[in-house]
Amino acid sequence: MKTDRLPFWLLDILVAGALLSRLPLPHLPENAFIHTARAAWAYPVVGAVLGTLAGACGLAIMGLDLPAPFAAGGVLAALMLLTGAMHEDGLADTADGFWGGFDPARRLEIMKDSQIGTYGVLALLVVTGLRWVAYAALLPLGLLPVVVAAVLSRATMPCLMASVPNARNSGLSKSVGSPSMPIVATGVVIALALAGLCVGVSAIMYLIMGLAVALLVGWLAMRKIKGQTGDVLGATQQLSELAILGTMIAQMT
Repeated sequence: MKTDRLPFWLLDILVAGALLSRLPLPHLPENAFIHTARAAWAYPVVGAVLGTLAGACGLAIMGLDLPAPFAAGGVLAALMLLTGAMHEDGLADTADGFWGGFDPARRLEIMKDSQIGTYGVLALLVVTGLRWVAYAALLPLGLLPVVVAAVLSRATMPCLMASVPNARNSGLSKSVGSPSMPIVATGVVIALALAGLCVGVSAIMYLIMGLAVALLVGWLAMRKIKGQTGDVLGATQQLSELAILGTMIAQMT
């Protein structure tokens, strides 16, 4: 596929897909990544693709007469493979850094370390375990809850990118840049529209829960490291996804 003549919106989707996933996408020229911040509006679109693929994997497992918890494990495995577990890695690094250091410089140093510590292991165990339970409860309802959680949780990251400064002068978040508020708003509207098609007006409540978690993570990041990083954005996606899934389950009871 020739990418030099693609419309900007399709190029943005491909750039967002390259940043947030390991999907087999067409090779993009280097100049396609000059305006990576502009592509932030497309994060929910990438989420829709990831959620659809992972949810389909879970439903296929259930189609083999295997129980929902087994299928939920398949959903999580698919999400991790499709994203290279980048968000899980961000969650672990954020937990290690925020609670493993006593000042911003040391916390950032810990977050950059490739080794995982106690806080990172515990964060992964708790958050992944709760996501597993949530998907096991929601998968009998079909594909749509998985898609909604993937879409809305990826709309929260650009909000943090635009509202919280970078904590360091290097790294993925710094290289991507800060999207403008119109770009962020476009992404939120697209996420809400996609989720609304799946679950109706309940999408508004799910989005509010996801944004509330992003706000909390942003506040904590400012206190701990005086800004955000790519790891913090990954943690935001994981925690907002969990909050959205929990809200869905609460509606069922």
